[in-house]
Amino acid sequence: NRQRMRLTLDKTLAQQAGPHRPTGLFLMDLDRFKAVNDTLGHQAGDALLKQVAQRLQRGVGDAGLVGRLGGDEFKVVLPGIDNRETLAALARDLITSLSQPYFISGASVAIGCSIGIAVSPEHGEDSETLVRNADLALYAAKGDGRGIHRFYSDDMLAGAKSRKLLEDDLRAAVSEGAFHLAYQPVVSTKTTRIVGYEALIRWTHPTRGPVSPADFIPIAEESGLIEAIGEWVLRTACIEAARWPADVRVAVNVSPIQFANPVLPALVTSALAQSGIAPGRLELEITEGVFLDETQSSDAMFKALKGIGVRLALDDFGTGYSSLGYLRNAPFDKIKIDQSFVKGAAQSGNRNAAIIKAIVTLADTLGMETTAEGVEIQDEIDLIRDLGCSHIQGYVYGRPA
Repeated sequence: NRQRMRLTLDKTLAQQAGPHRPTGLFLMDLDRFKAVNDTLGHQAGDALLKQVAQRLQRGVGDAGLVGRLGGDEFKVVLPGIDNRETLAALARDLITSLSQPYFISGASVAIGCSIGIAVSPEHGEDSETLVRNADLALYAAKGDGRGIHRFYSDDMLAGAKSRKLLEDDLRAAVSEGAFHLAYQPVVSTKTTRIVGYEALIRWTHPTRGPVSPADFIPIAEESGLIEAIGEWVLRTACIEAARWPADVRVAVNVSPIQFANPVLPALVTSALAQSGIAPGRLELEITEGVFLDETQSSDAMFKALKGIGVRLALDDFGTGYSSLGYLRNAPFDKIKIDQSFVKGAAQSGNRNAAIIKAIVTLADTLGMETTAEGVEIQDEIDLIRDLGCSHIQGYVYGRPA
């Protein structure tokens, strides 16, 4: 099908050659399809893809040709259409249609869709260039939140080239061991004593200077480097924590990609054995992103990690895929309240304080600790303490060092 669609696009572009014979191209990617495959099985996944194809064909009609490229990717070729409003309207209609519930194997299933759009000849006169640019637009759509469409623009290509250069440098940094860890203290609100540190990776590029983790961690996840980087962070943090007092914990971030890898429990066990620190001194910080593809494997992972004896913290609570269901099922020891709720909470009339109080009450009821992140001023310390939060982390007690 992929080869057939390529030949169709080549033929269409040849036929449409000329300044007034444009071609529109949609590249589409289904959101949350993997979760359906994992929970209901591959037969259900295949049935879902057939229903998706049928909805696409109905939505596109005689205006173009629909084809599946493989996995959960689809392509739509639209000869003679380059009007942005027309293409945008069709994209919105398709996204709305594909987002309606499906009934598969007696279950109601909801997925989403992102679309990248490129138009010939504006965005490329040959199929290879047009597909590349539609793919860059799809990447942008997924990066901007999914469930949306994006048209190709030249800055996307520049951004892709910049990411590729950074990826190459990141690979070199992994092989050369060019990272180091900084630590930010976690302080008890009751005793004002440091009870732990969060390990934060730092990378100083030889020519760019310090590169923010917000810039290089997403690239590490996309390129497959996050596994090697994550292992280095875990082992290094445990080894360095072995030199601290025995009652001081170390917290390490675990990406959703690491969490989905079945070898993680063995890696954690190895890092603990190598460093000699007690399992209870290691806290793994996990974001809500691990629940986007909620499956039985995540339950097994939680069980395996708790079986080792390490602590689990839910990081950035309330900023992502928020659901109270996983708080009921996942064995977290701590909820970390995101700094977006802390900022401004001490100001009169700000609702963030009420949200923090609700999170603290929920955590207390479930037997979990709470850490407020991003605390920067004394007024926020006083407020966080009054709201019952058990721990504070932020510049007010020290920048990562």
